[in-house]
Order: sequence, then C-alpha cells, then structure tokens
Amino acid sequence: QVQLVQSGGGLVQAGDSLRLSCAASGRSISGYIMGWYRQAPGKEREFVGSISGSDGSTRYADSVKERFFISRDDAKNTGYLQMNSLKSEDTAIYYCVVWGTWGRGTQVTVSS
Repeated sequence: QVQLVQSGGGLVQAGDSLRLSCAASGRSISGYIMGWYRQAPGKEREFVGSISGSDGSTRYADSVKERFFISRDDAKNTGYLQMNSLKSEDTAIYYCVVWGTWGRGTQVTVSS
C-alpha cells in the first residue's frame, strides 16, 4: 500500500521551531519531487515549498522563505520540513505530497 505518514506537528509558541516528517511506504520517493502545502482554518490549501527529486533543489512560498527549509533522505524514504521562527499565521494543517499521493496532514498550532 502506497502511503505517506506524517509526524512532528504540535503546539508551539511564536518564535519556536518544529520539524515535520513525511515517511513514504510502498514506493520509493527517489527521483520524485516532494511538495509541502498547508491549509489554515477557513482558507484554501496553499503551497509552502517543494524539493526536487533529481538535484535536491528547493523552492518556497514568499511567506516562508528564509524560515522554512525542506530536505529529504531518500535512503530513509522520508522528507522533512524544518520550520523556524514560527508565527501565529503559520498555524495550519500541513500536508506532504509525492507521486500525486497526499499525506493525511499534521496540525501545527503557533500561539502568540
């Protein structure tokens, strides 16, 4: 069964850091782009960032540049979203996506 299992969310204070993980099973992520999205209450799902499966290059939404960093470990079949200097507006459910398959999401709540 192909699936993405997410972990690492939680409740933190503004300025804290958090690292989300996206562990794939049933299929290798090697060579595939991994994307991260988030959806805040009452808002549409928005792009956070992505990491290439070929050269590891990354791109980010302007709102998270210089604060969020995406990485991957293909040997572990896992991707990561490192979130630093968190703000209350980062509160959302965060999703990873690979091969068109979405993780179930993990809640991140930032208190101010």
